[in-house]
Amino acid sequence: MNNTICAVSTPPGMGGIAVVRVSGDDAVAVCQRLWQGRALTEAASHTAHLGNITDSEGALLDQAVATVFRAPHSFTGEDVVEISVHGSRYIQQQLVNSLIACGASLAAPGEFTRRAFASGKMDLAQAEAVADVIASQGRAAHRIAVNQMRGQFSHRLKWLRDQLVDLASLLELELDFSEEEVEFASRERLMRIATDVSDEVRRLARSFNTATAIKDGIPVAIVGVTNAGKSSLLNALLGDDRAIVSDIHGTTRDVVEDTLNIGDYTFRLMDTAGLRDTADTIESLGIERSRQAAGRARVLLTVVDGADPIMPDLPDSDAHKIIVINKSDLAPSRRLESVLADAESGGAVTVRISAKTGEGIPTLLEAMSEAMSRDEGGESTVLVANARHYEALLRADESVSRAIDAMRSGLSGELIAMDIRLTISHLSDILGDITSQDILSSIFSRFCIGK
Repeated sequence: MNNTICAVSTPPGMGGIAVVRVSGDDAVAVCQRLWQGRALTEAASHTAHLGNITDSEGALLDQAVATVFRAPHSFTGEDVVEISVHGSRYIQQQLVNSLIACGASLAAPGEFTRRAFASGKMDLAQAEAVADVIASQGRAAHRIAVNQMRGQFSHRLKWLRDQLVDLASLLELELDFSEEEVEFASRERLMRIATDVSDEVRRLARSFNTATAIKDGIPVAIVGVTNAGKSSLLNALLGDDRAIVSDIHGTTRDVVEDTLNIGDYTFRLMDTAGLRDTADTIESLGIERSRQAAGRARVLLTVVDGADPIMPDLPDSDAHKIIVINKSDLAPSRRLESVLADAESGGAVTVRISAKTGEGIPTLLEAMSEAMSRDEGGESTVLVANARHYEALLRADESVSRAIDAMRSGLSGELIAMDIRLTISHLSDILGDITSQDILSSIFSRFCIGK
């Protein structure tokens, strides 16, 4: 029998309404002790009822709506009652205190979702996605989290695991008949499936950097030589005077950051110090930070003065490279076309703008969004945004790669089976089929109370 838990499930503070969630075997009975209206104990599942809620001593607390969900057809898989009251902090606190006085206990962080996982309403990967859905700040981040919560990632992993389980069972059967030298598992089929699993595991692992950038905000470094117009570009993108603009070389000496939503994506813009040779110690530190920001960026905006085009010397990176030709309102230099040709031959996209007049800014925004859209690969593409999942995928790739090497070397089925079983175990760790209580406690402790 599960104890009954309760918590405020809406954000802390005062609002129009607040929702207090109660879950457990005695959830309906506990709420009934405070309820005035149609008997909740007789209410059908998925029905809402208007009435009054009292405190534990019977004094009227508020008019409320109680929504009843009967097990197993609820979020937690248990009986659940959600009580909607006015959003007064006093009412919220008194209601929780009264529920505790009537036999409930205060829910721990993530305890509702943990119970949903324990009752089989979702696997661990789906449960972890609940927190990502709550934390999502852009449409793309929300899309990744919702796809995982709906089981898109889990279904892919289960399919991979089922393929390996079938082969592992045949390899185990061979070991039982090892003296008769019988081969139940076709090595050709085993190699094909193991290779397919390896390819998919690696693709999922490679998606981690893209998914993490989308989830946390895509880092965009604005780089270039001094006075190319980097700070002016930041201000134009944000529509605000966020950075100091001056004709004096070396004005920007540190990384200035701000965020910008473009379509489905949230970008973290980083205006950096101008790149040049200098003896100034402080400016040199800023330039080093500029290079570090360029190395972290997923999108690299290299600002070039169209009237005096100088390309800065930057280290190679996997970032999407966009060459921003600034000051398009002025006469272009004769050297500009050769600079553009060199940039485009290296795979960069070029956009002409005027940070002063705003010309070309919409085109630049579109280029940034399209770059990340190509990385995301479409709404049906499975991306991995969870560090625990990423680490498990790396371990799975190591073990399945060993199995492939063993098959190529003609090693025994026993060694192959060992690595296949290990790969299955790593995939199962993601889904929560084989997970210690310490890991579960660590995962759900990061959730908010009430979820």
